[in-house]
Amino acid sequence: MDYLKLKSIIEGLLFLAGEEGLSTKQIADIVEQQQELVEQCLEDMKQDMEQGGRGLQLVRIAGHYQLATLSEHAPYFEKLAYSPARASLSQAALETLAIVAYRQPITRVEIEEIRGVKSERAIHTLVNKELIEEKGRAEAIGRPILYGTTKSFLDYFGLGSLADLPQPELFEDSDNLEEETQLLFERLESNQPAGNDLDLESQ
Repeated sequence: MDYLKLKSIIEGLLFLAGEEGLSTKQIADIVEQQQELVEQCLEDMKQDMEQGGRGLQLVRIAGHYQLATLSEHAPYFEKLAYSPARASLSQAALETLAIVAYRQPITRVEIEEIRGVKSERAIHTLVNKELIEEKGRAEAIGRPILYGTTKSFLDYFGLGSLADLPQPELFEDSDNLEEETQLLFERLESNQPAGNDLDLESQ
């Protein structure tokens, strides 16, 4: 395989893997190349990003490589996260939030199995808005992150506990997931305390 193409594929894999990252063995198995070659690619990618002044960096955490933003850019990311223009939640985020609420603790892969599509961006949005948070790690290969709802989620919807959630037979049939999600949040929004300003209308 062409070396530049291999680097490009690895970068794409790391982007898709998100915060869980990938080990050199996992990458090598996927691209069907020797680990030594993968490690060389990763080192070259790291240097390319540093020397090119890129907005992303390649980091290694607990033996897994992942793409990360630069800490010195954090103030700008905070402005994006809390911008009024970003206040509403997309349909993808609503579906993900509902799945987490009813199936927690749950991993990103399990969420994606229910939704049938990638959900990393939706999860990232919900974490930034403090509606879901990391609840630990699953006892599975790669030790994936487990997500659950936060106290802010309960406060926003005026719920005393998760036991107060409506009890529809949600998420057993993914074909009706969008409709069921809308019905759920219509019920929840009817119980919201006054003064909440998080717009949950899908875009």
